[in-house]
Amino acid sequence: MKNFRFGWWTTGRDKAAVNLFNVVYHAVKAGEIDGDFAYLFLSRDEGEGKHSDEILALAHKRGIPVVQLSALGFEPELRKTDRNLWRTKYHDELYKKIEPFDCPLAILAGYMWVLSPEICSRVSAINLHPALPGGPAGTWQEVIWQLLEKEADKTGAMMHLVTPELDKGPAVTFFSFRIKGADWDRLWEDFRRIKEERGMEYVKGEIGEDLPLFKKIRQQGEIRELPLIVETLKAFADGRIVLKDGKFYQASGEPMTEPLDLSAFVNEKIGLQES
Repeated sequence: MKNFRFGWWTTGRDKAAVNLFNVVYHAVKAGEIDGDFAYLFLSRDEGEGKHSDEILALAHKRGIPVVQLSALGFEPELRKTDRNLWRTKYHDELYKKIEPFDCPLAILAGYMWVLSPEICSRVSAINLHPALPGGPAGTWQEVIWQLLEKEADKTGAMMHLVTPELDKGPAVTFFSFRIKGADWDRLWEDFRRIKEERGMEYVKGEIGEDLPLFKKIRQQGEIRELPLIVETLKAFADGRIVLKDGKFYQASGEPMTEPLDLSAFVNEKIGLQES
């Protein structure tokens, strides 16, 4: 049995969540990641979404133990009236389901619910967040809108420890890429022109995610997220990164003073040279 085992948490909201699951599964089976899934946790019931149903079917087919607890179906009235209490009760119930697996590490990949402080103290959860360390918080859509409004020069994604403070836990790995220059300038010019003529609310409300600049940022980030997750899991499985008591350490036992920059590795994997 492989010593490195992890839980995989997802809501399965979109195709990207399916892709993440597939890429990591195949990396495990190919021996690229010297570890294995302890279980898959899906925060939806069957029938709540086509992508979550696809992940569920794949997990069953592959013999991965499945834990399900529908967030939408769990005490919906309490969720409306007291979100913090609901969050605590929901994750308490979840912990009862995952505790028998005796697997303290969870990988959050497309998991759309904020964790309770109590579950953060019980499970070491590593989250994929589509922003640089210290960058914008929120969903990938919210991150991109913030990048556009600030006219950021670069962006990226990180794997970080989940803490009660949303998207603010310490990063362990990350990549970055520029979103200015070369092929980007024309898209920025088009965005600025529309914003100046019609306003930012028009851009967000009427054009939305169809804005070419928005789409390109998402596409370039998404293709890099897959190798970031695989290489991060490899580093844990190989012992290059050790998580102990909420802190990251190098194989030598020395604390990690900064996250590991995997930009060059990620670009090589997708066949790009960063300018």
